[in-house]
Amino acid sequence: MNKKWEYVKIDDAEVQKIASENNIPTILSKILYTRGFRHHDEIQNFLNPRIDCLYDPFLLNDINYAIDRIILARDRKEKVTIYGDYDVDGITSVAVLVKFLCSIGIEATTYLPNRLEEGYGLNNEAIKHIFEDGTSLIITVDCGVSGFDEVEFAKSLKMDVIITDHHECPETLPNAVAVIDPKRRDNMYPWPYLAGVGVTFKLIQAISLRLNLDRKAYLKYIDIVSLGTVADIVPLRDENRIIVYFGIILMKQTKNIGLRELLKVTGYSKIDSSAISFGLAPRINACGRMGCARLALDLLLTDDENKAHDIALKLNDMNKERQEIEKKILNEAIEKIENEKLYKNSVIVVSKEHWHHGVIGIVSSKITDMYYKPSILISIENGKGKGSGRSIEGLDLHDALTQCSDLLTKFGGHEMAVGITIDENNIEAFASKLNEYADRKNIDAFVPTVFVDTEITTENISIDTVKQLEMLEPHGEANPPPVFVYKNIKVDGIRTLSNEKHLKLTLKDGGYITDAIGFNMGEKRHSIKIGDKVDVLNTIEINCFNNVEKVQLNIKDVKKSL
Repeated sequence: MNKKWEYVKIDDAEVQKIASENNIPTILSKILYTRGFRHHDEIQNFLNPRIDCLYDPFLLNDINYAIDRIILARDRKEKVTIYGDYDVDGITSVAVLVKFLCSIGIEATTYLPNRLEEGYGLNNEAIKHIFEDGTSLIITVDCGVSGFDEVEFAKSLKMDVIITDHHECPETLPNAVAVIDPKRRDNMYPWPYLAGVGVTFKLIQAISLRLNLDRKAYLKYIDIVSLGTVADIVPLRDENRIIVYFGIILMKQTKNIGLRELLKVTGYSKIDSSAISFGLAPRINACGRMGCARLALDLLLTDDENKAHDIALKLNDMNKERQEIEKKILNEAIEKIENEKLYKNSVIVVSKEHWHHGVIGIVSSKITDMYYKPSILISIENGKGKGSGRSIEGLDLHDALTQCSDLLTKFGGHEMAVGITIDENNIEAFASKLNEYADRKNIDAFVPTVFVDTEITTENISIDTVKQLEMLEPHGEANPPPVFVYKNIKVDGIRTLSNEKHLKLTLKDGGYITDAIGFNMGEKRHSIKIGDKVDVLNTIEINCFNNVEKVQLNIKDVKKSL
């Protein structure tokens, strides 16, 4: 698949000024320049995050109303229920809030809906159960901002509701005691991109300030907050960067027994954002996808080391099961796509009976990456389909669904990710109507774009460079590992690994030899040969083998030099 390499024109004088003023290497100043950092103060705040740069939580709308009601609940010894979502963001939000409330003397219990049976968000059956359990105040985390009917139902049962959320807000808000969401249309908060657990963190920060507690009262949970923040793929800049930066520091010496045991299970020797994204998050998410989110919550809440160890092993096994299910669905989906030539459509819509609808979203994402087209996978059971879709830059999938709403029972989501409920008999007509809409967007002309930070030469390929680049961590959304272009180098060796799945190159530049690995790029083996001069798009990393560290390029794309 062809990719567009996008460059930013570099002003060398400005780059040198940044390097001089901040006493940093030129390669680092180039990356900061291309990513929009130009002024000394913003560069220093980025490279050296400070806890005292966290924003004033009282800038969030309705937060004082929420605190007043929570303190009243404490004084009246009311029972409070924390109602969350079943993903990592929701589970960590619940864990942080229930631990904090219990620490200030509030009896707090929790409720996580079952993904497979209840779906996302508030529902009246759950609210009824919570009421019958003696709760008089519900606090939502990572959900609730669209729960108009459910809030009214709770009020009819004489229960109050406080909503904390971070999703896009409708024009009007539910009639709750408080609606705390940095994406409110009347919002004055400086950073609207908090994760759900980030909003929870701001709430406990505000309560701590109101009660004149030491800042340790809320900062001691920042390791769990960083876990949910990274997992929810929010921009790791500004306040999110501060949270994750210090969260990872605390995570390395965490006192949360469950988190500590799960870290052991992942096998990651270095605790960083990658360990969270690819080690911790998938294991916690697997619980929600398999309908057992409560197990992951129990892990983060337990003080029993043996129990934590057992749960961590269960989460690991559950993740393996999720991977097997995902692999099976992916293979079946690809087979249908190829046999029925669905890849020729602007949007790939593929359905099958009894696909696990807790996993199809991940598979849809992989299908979209593979074909670079929007996709929707639908699992059919008893004549009803539940689907999950992912899009590409340039096609608003949620807007596309609104054009087909007459064929859908229910749909929701946003530009890049959606969920649908549909009658089986409508799937064919839905796919046709959806493609009619997408055909007008000329999707076949879309190509993935890769942002290039800067060009490198032989002198940049060193362990010292990799160490210098660590100043940019933690990496994540809006702050990915830097991508470089290494131009006009000779292919000195080429082979494939793992049954031609991966590409392994030896690159020669003058007398300098560099190893390079391209994961899932085995097909490139047929378009280049030994002796070719190529341009390589890559990240730089250290490969440690037999306790020997060696620099390696991780290939993102490769093409023959002009």
